[in-house]
Amino acid sequence: MTYEEMPDNMQELVTEIAKALVDDPGAVNVEAVARDESTVLRLRVAPGDVGKVIGKQGRTARSMRTILGAVSMKHHHRYTLDILEEHLEKHAVGE
Repeated sequence: MTYEEMPDNMQELVTEIAKALVDDPGAVNVEAVARDESTVLRLRVAPGDVGKVIGKQGRTARSMRTILGAVSMKHHHRYTLDILEEHLEKHAVGE
């Protein structure tokens, strides 16, 4: 596996894990941001699904980060996971 392939594969892995956990898999978006010696994976899900990808006491998120840590060791490239909570702006009708 070449360096160029790794972020896409890890991005796809996190996407598939997140889609399996949430109620709205269509809203799952994972962005890979390459840095010098690491890649940050930014996970966005629907506002109602944030708790599902974090899990009780952060266990689910910690498990995903553990998987990324194991891959990081094997490929000598650090991966980190950021779970971004997006607040949807609600516009009142008639204002």
